[in-house]
Amino acid sequence: MTAPPLRTQKLVALIKQRAQDLGFDAFGIVRADARPDLPQKLDNVLDRQWHAGMHWMEETRNRRAKPNSLWPQARSIIVLAMSYAPDKNPLSDLAQKSRGNISVYARNKDYHDLMKGRLKEVAGLLARKGQGEVKVFVDTAPVMEKPLGQQAGVGWQGKNTVLTSRSHGAWLFLGEIFTDLDLPPDLAHPQNCGSCTACLDICPTKAFPQPFVLDARKCLAYYNNEHHGPIPEEFRKPMGNRIFGCDDCLAVCPWNKFAGRTREAKFHARAELNMPRLETLLRLGDAEFRKTFAGSPVKRLGHARFLRNVLIAAGNSADPNLLEPVRDRLADKNPLVRASAVWAARQLAAIEQFVQWRKSYTLKESDPDVLAEWGNG
Repeated sequence: MTAPPLRTQKLVALIKQRAQDLGFDAFGIVRADARPDLPQKLDNVLDRQWHAGMHWMEETRNRRAKPNSLWPQARSIIVLAMSYAPDKNPLSDLAQKSRGNISVYARNKDYHDLMKGRLKEVAGLLARKGQGEVKVFVDTAPVMEKPLGQQAGVGWQGKNTVLTSRSHGAWLFLGEIFTDLDLPPDLAHPQNCGSCTACLDICPTKAFPQPFVLDARKCLAYYNNEHHGPIPEEFRKPMGNRIFGCDDCLAVCPWNKFAGRTREAKFHARAELNMPRLETLLRLGDAEFRKTFAGSPVKRLGHARFLRNVLIAAGNSADPNLLEPVRDRLADKNPLVRASAVWAARQLAAIEQFVQWRKSYTLKESDPDVLAEWGNG
């Protein structure tokens, strides 16, 4: 005989405690229909093309706009957050020009894998004790999780659009449990940015057309993470040594002073991913790349796009020791890599040397990006 479901308050207390035991740092509940403004917010972004080349956002517009479009039976959404706060402010890493700057969130395990397993444990307990249906999401489905997180009281969306917490600053991973159970919602979190504009002011490419709005077409993290072609010329110098992501608008947030280092050891930076030498990265073959970045979000880039980013960083380094490994990539089998290597070589080599190299390589009309880069020399 099936045991009767727990009373609502006792059920919430039980699953909240289990979430804490599993390492989640924040927990909140929101009604699935609590944000009727989400379709308009999404339309505002997509109609202005602020999503850049992330076409899946347009393709999933209808499902993304309303949680009940994703699952009509959903009545409540539990938003859980896990801190990945680093042990120091990563802004200082920008000065290490000969090393590759990987966003804090990608310096160890892919959070999707770690969080999803633990979310399933919490959801399973909810389903058993509450006798309801559940679905789990970790940034792999069209869920507008940041506004839902604010409505659930987990934090507030800062002027950089990132969900921010009094206790954990801007360093939060989010996941959601949808359920058909009717759970008591938490109070929405108030806006606590005040008059501060630090996150907007620090952006090297002015990617925020206005507070609380991000234009991905100007975002460095978009170009070195999501973009598939060459890095546009105007963003190469601002890219600096960033080879995956950009933490500037998160790292500068004053609320980070209250964030202690994440208690999740699997989010602590692995030595080989903590500001690795560009020279080492330039020499990685495909198999070595996959081995080095196994389990990290960086692996999803693929070898060619990874080398594209490293070559841009090398070109910005002013380090003559990188000239030899950059030159070796001029003959890479991938045209994206070759084009990026030409740009990097042009930044590092003397004019006479660069012209001599240009004469040494046979150009193919089938490689327009490579031709364009050599032509710029």
